[in-house]
Amino acid sequence: MRRRTATAISTSIALCNEMLQVLYTCSPHKPRIKQVGSFYSLFSLFTTNHHFSTTTTISSSSTTQNNNTHIDLSSNCFTGIAQSVILKCSQFSDKNKGKAFANASLKDLLLEISDLVPEQTRRLRRVSQLKPEDALELLLGFELQCGKVGFKARKVESLWEIFKWVSEKIKGFKHKPQSCEVMASMLVRVGLLREVESLLSTMESEGILLDSQEIFSDLIEGYVGAGELESAISVYDRIRGRLVPTSQCCGALLNQLVGMRKTHLASRVCMDMAEMGFDLRDVKKATFEGVIRLLCRDGKIQEARNLIKKAMAFDLKPSNSVLNEVAYGYCEKKDFDDLLSFYADIKCAPDVMAGNKIMHSLCSNFGTRRAEPFLQELEHLGFNLDEITFGIMIGWSCREGKLKSAFVYLSEMLARHLKPHKCTYNALISGVFMEGMWKHAGEVFDEMVERGTTPDFSTFRILLAGYCKARQFDEAKRIIFDMARHGLIQNSSDEDPLSRAFIILGFDPLAVTLKRDNDVGFSKTEFYDDLGNGLYLDTDLDEYEERVTGILEDCMVPEYNSLMMKECTLGNLKGALVLVDEMIRWGQDLSLSMISALLRGLSASHSLTKAITSIVDSKPHLVHQLDQEALNVLAQAYIKKGLAFNARIVLNGMIERHLKIKNETYTSLVKGFCKKGNSRELHAYWNIAQNDRWLPRPEDCKALIECLCNKEMLREAVQLLESILISYSQLRSDICHTFIDKLFVSGFTRIASVLLDELEQRGSVLDQMAYTYLIRGLCKEKNFPVAFTLLDNMLAKNWAPCLDVTVELIPQLCRADRFGKAVYLKEIGLRENSSFSLSLDGALIEGCCMSGKVTEATTLLQNMLLKGTLPDAEIYNFLVQGHCKVNSLKTVRELLGFMTRNSFSISLSTYRNLVRLMCLEGRVLHAWRLKELMFEQSDPHDLSIYNILIFYIFPTGNTFLVKKVVEHLQEKKFLVDEVTYNFLVHGFCRFKDVSSAVDHLYTMISMDFRPSNRNLRKVITDLCDIGEIEKALELSREMQLRGWTHDSMIQNAIVDGLLSHGRVQEAENFLDSMVEKCLIPENINYDNIIKRFCSYGRPNKAVNLLDIMLKKGNVPESTSYDSMISSFSALGNLEQAMDFHTEMLDRNLRPSIDTWDILVHNFCEDGKTAEAERLLKCMVRTGETVTRKIYSSVINRYRLENNLGKVSELMQAMQQSGYEPDFETHWSLIRNLRNSSDKDNANSSKGFLSKLLSASGFSRQKYSKAKQG
Repeated sequence: MRRRTATAISTSIALCNEMLQVLYTCSPHKPRIKQVGSFYSLFSLFTTNHHFSTTTTISSSSTTQNNNTHIDLSSNCFTGIAQSVILKCSQFSDKNKGKAFANASLKDLLLEISDLVPEQTRRLRRVSQLKPEDALELLLGFELQCGKVGFKARKVESLWEIFKWVSEKIKGFKHKPQSCEVMASMLVRVGLLREVESLLSTMESEGILLDSQEIFSDLIEGYVGAGELESAISVYDRIRGRLVPTSQCCGALLNQLVGMRKTHLASRVCMDMAEMGFDLRDVKKATFEGVIRLLCRDGKIQEARNLIKKAMAFDLKPSNSVLNEVAYGYCEKKDFDDLLSFYADIKCAPDVMAGNKIMHSLCSNFGTRRAEPFLQELEHLGFNLDEITFGIMIGWSCREGKLKSAFVYLSEMLARHLKPHKCTYNALISGVFMEGMWKHAGEVFDEMVERGTTPDFSTFRILLAGYCKARQFDEAKRIIFDMARHGLIQNSSDEDPLSRAFIILGFDPLAVTLKRDNDVGFSKTEFYDDLGNGLYLDTDLDEYEERVTGILEDCMVPEYNSLMMKECTLGNLKGALVLVDEMIRWGQDLSLSMISALLRGLSASHSLTKAITSIVDSKPHLVHQLDQEALNVLAQAYIKKGLAFNARIVLNGMIERHLKIKNETYTSLVKGFCKKGNSRELHAYWNIAQNDRWLPRPEDCKALIECLCNKEMLREAVQLLESILISYSQLRSDICHTFIDKLFVSGFTRIASVLLDELEQRGSVLDQMAYTYLIRGLCKEKNFPVAFTLLDNMLAKNWAPCLDVTVELIPQLCRADRFGKAVYLKEIGLRENSSFSLSLDGALIEGCCMSGKVTEATTLLQNMLLKGTLPDAEIYNFLVQGHCKVNSLKTVRELLGFMTRNSFSISLSTYRNLVRLMCLEGRVLHAWRLKELMFEQSDPHDLSIYNILIFYIFPTGNTFLVKKVVEHLQEKKFLVDEVTYNFLVHGFCRFKDVSSAVDHLYTMISMDFRPSNRNLRKVITDLCDIGEIEKALELSREMQLRGWTHDSMIQNAIVDGLLSHGRVQEAENFLDSMVEKCLIPENINYDNIIKRFCSYGRPNKAVNLLDIMLKKGNVPESTSYDSMISSFSALGNLEQAMDFHTEMLDRNLRPSIDTWDILVHNFCEDGKTAEAERLLKCMVRTGETVTRKIYSSVINRYRLENNLGKVSELMQAMQQSGYEPDFETHWSLIRNLRNSSDKDNANSSKGFLSKLLSASGFSRQKYSKAKQG
């Protein structure tokens, strides 16, 4: 079987190769067939028996193929793959990280910030040694400019390096305090917080204490925003008592402390704010109340009370919920006297919830004897009792045996028209039974029913317990029948009602029996029946009494924690949650065990997440007491609700307690932070998860990879991929496909290719889907040459891309003059699935038409018809467009006629090509009539048809017809859009009809359309060209009113026009208005204007324009610098000229020879010969050719100064450069040397003279002959 399969495969491969040769031979271009090496190292085949794709959909990017894939490699080969990919891809580098400044020179650092402060850096480039005043000027200028354009971390970092450089490199340099303050202010603005700390430490070591409230406040806020709470507190403590932070700073710090539940620190900051005189009303109420809650939950009630007292002084009354927290805190401490005084101090009564909590706590700790007078005090303060308050007092009175008091409370309750709760009736019934007044129990029950309170199972159970306790078993039987009537139980005819009663009470019916006492004297008799028979219970009477008494006592005061626990035990989580509100109304608290039980239940019932987390939020002080399992569930629940901040608090607490964070929790955390887009938090916990060896469950892996890729968190995605490849062999193929596909869809082709390369190097093998994904990504990036190379590799391995990639590649292959390969690819697709022939033929015809191969396209059409395949409208549109491109009007007519007869729609692209061809052939009227054909098949109000017509009629020069089109639009009352107007303006400008262009432009503006920048530019330049400068200025004013920027051409045209008319001041004013109104675009170019202003003797304005260019990110041409240097030199301002010359060299711009000559000449004229010589040597160093004129200028100046050494030195250099000094220079040097009185110098000079004259061609013999001649 294997041999037959192998033979079949070999035959298929041979057949494919043979067809490829035939197709290439038929192609007129005949490209060579060659085996192409792998461009990107890619995956190998999983299985050897897999051939071509069987994809059945074109559009889907996640096309599925029937691959029977496997990987049998060791997981060790994937270790370290993530780090390798990260190191090879630039996309993983920190985008915010700039180049290192460690070894940067001052020149480099100044150049880095020169686009912001060119004026200051220009002067400092030539300063031999910076002074503190220079540094301060630079800092102030930088701060001023950043205040206009915004502070960027990169620029401020460069400035910081300059700040440090001058301190470290210049001996004895010490920054002024103001400089330090300005630097610190800018550092903190861009978040360079560590640098600020370093600067402040340096200042303090020098005995300088910064007293800027704003800087320290911003620093604290910066640390808070970065989540570095410890650093924020450290800075706060440093200035505490010395400076007063801003209210905003304290508020931000306080808010963070409350969120992180740092009680002590939050309290301290809040009290500090009060002591510093801050109005506490400026603090967010939620934050202020959060501080009070934290204090109460930590048992610091007195501090909370003091804080409330300070708030009340600002008329800031805390909400009832906060006052309740204080009350609950006092209840925990059992300090009810202080609680009462607290309410008296704030002249406020507790709300019902707090009051009930107080009464329950009082009764449970001190009984009703103390609770009764306390309740009266609360009423005196204005507390309004509700039915639950009375219920609490009734229940506890019954428990204490004060039945009379209980009924007094009942009477008072009814007098206030309050409806008793069922628990109140239950307590009264229990109390009656406990007092032996069983006969009155029925009366209480009847009253309960009459007042509309429906008895529940617990009520009947109390009645059963009471009657059984009183040995009224007939009554107990009656209760059983009543329960059946209420639908609470179902009775059976063969079951004894009394046995059922015992079962409901929790007894074993066989262990409790009712017997008649037959002994003489009735020694065992406990009671008598109606017939006088002595009866007794045959059971353990102590246990019996304990149970029924316990039932009665437990129902006097409901214990909700136990009731909820029973529901949780039965799996009725929803039922347990229903009791929570009741519990709170009765003044009871959830126990820690109950919260744990709710959270354990949450893992099995995610629908109740919101309800349970809300309950936990109300008891945050218990969270840190929960066990590991409960905390993991809680963290996951918070993340599911989107409460990442709450989850972070839980997780931080777990980390502090060294509790294990489960893999499921980390998975939920990553998903949650991805959805929130909180990359900072994600990175923090990602590292923790990695260190904790987190591994998601197999079913979560794909979703996590997709989530990380969607958020472009590629570093994390690659790290997770490595873990999955190592741990889950069964997921390798699927997860790699998912990851690679996501990378390509997101445009990260480079990362995908590196990953594929890395996997192949490690011996991994995958199917051709890897190639398909890579080619699809390359096509998306329009990188077709590389895609073609990969296609060659696929075809060489008998693999083929899926259909959507094939259809996309075929036209591009034709366009790249690879027609044979396009045909071959189409044939492969047809062999795979002939039902796709229309799509494949259409793609090939499209490619032929795109590349001008209309003959081949026509042949393909004929073949389709011969095969019985009917081309669709799209294919005919391709054909028409192709023949339009080769100007084949006859064929176009035939195709158009066929399309019309068959009611095929003409696409807008086809119409555009038709109009272009007809206008090109001079058949403008035919183009005009063609629109009617388009209107038959499309919206008659479609302006695109008219716009295309206008666009192509203009090049014919037939502006009359254009105007006719416009009139036609107006007659038809078309709503002309901005595209139409832009075409009209551009067309009229093109044919120099500036007047019409201006009219249409103003019409466009009046209709609130914005003309294209090209049209604005063209109209203004045309107006200036024809001398209509006033109209150009008028249009500029219209633009200024609307805040439209003036690009380089517009400003150059207007200024050039004004200067040409001698209106220099107006030109300056115009440019100034551009600055004032912020109408200058980025990368503005003033090179031409700079030269013009220099020629008018206005170099200062030229400097201003040059600086604007630099600030807008555009470096002027060297000729602009040349002009300014020349202008400043002419005005005798050599220092400023040299500033620009130095700047040119620093920017790697080459000054012209004339510029060098001007500077050298002017320095010589001013007697600064050494500076002139320095420039000459600078020319040599930079590779410039020093002219004879420049050499002569310096030599002649040194000769005048009688500096023979320099003269001789420069003459030698001049000779080495190929120039011969003139005779006068020679003779002058000889004469001066001969007059020298120093004999040794003369002797030495003789050698020099001989050498010099010989090198110059002035030998003694020649000179003698010349003299004789």
